[in-house]
Amino acid sequence: MNDPQRILVVGGSSGIGAATAKAFAERGANVVIASRSQAKLDAAAAQIGKPVATAVLDTTDAAGVEAFFAQAGTFDHVVISAAQTPGGPVRQLPLPDAYAAMESKFWGAYRVARAARIAEGGSLTFVSGFLSVRPSKTSVLQGAINAALEALARGLALELSPVRVNTVSPGLIATPLWDKLGAEARQGMYDSAAARLPACRVGQPEDLANAVVYLATTPYATGSTVLVDGGGAIA
Repeated sequence: MNDPQRILVVGGSSGIGAATAKAFAERGANVVIASRSQAKLDAAAAQIGKPVATAVLDTTDAAGVEAFFAQAGTFDHVVISAAQTPGGPVRQLPLPDAYAAMESKFWGAYRVARAARIAEGGSLTFVSGFLSVRPSKTSVLQGAINAALEALARGLALELSPVRVNTVSPGLIATPLWDKLGAEARQGMYDSAAARLPACRVGQPEDLANAVVYLATTPYATGSTVLVDGGGAIA
């Protein structure tokens, strides 16, 4: 990245988003991290260790998303990793929770894609998940949402051209999402997953950040879905 570019990471206050923001910042970009919590943003900015700006943004608030981008100006690259997706078997997951999952991960990304101002030749990157191609009987909705995101990206790659639109699809990643489990249970889950995966390890947020940076900085990449799942889709 020769000249400083403006990067927006929606969901940049933790996990994959924070790692992505750090990766761009280390390449000399001017990075803005956005999420719903200013406290989490401040903590993430301190941990990133490079100067980053912060912005409070709730992707479920359509008017708020429109207002943010109306005043934020043009970005070179926008990354969306923010989502809250309650899950469970279809016949057990309450419909309000199912609607909330779609509202957050799909419609939240849709709103950002609709409102964001991205420079010609820049990029928009979604984060989906390998359940789109390797369904789970206990996470059917998550697989459907991820598949919808990937289809949205392919269509937007045509509609928004010459802005490039891609998706990174992670498998199991060791992020704060799993902190709700006890330390022993969490490590047991990681060890079990690593034993099943061809990569023989679980993913780290930095693995996904590498893929996002690759897509953003490769001018020939658009309409792509890059699996970073340790081989989970084929295991």
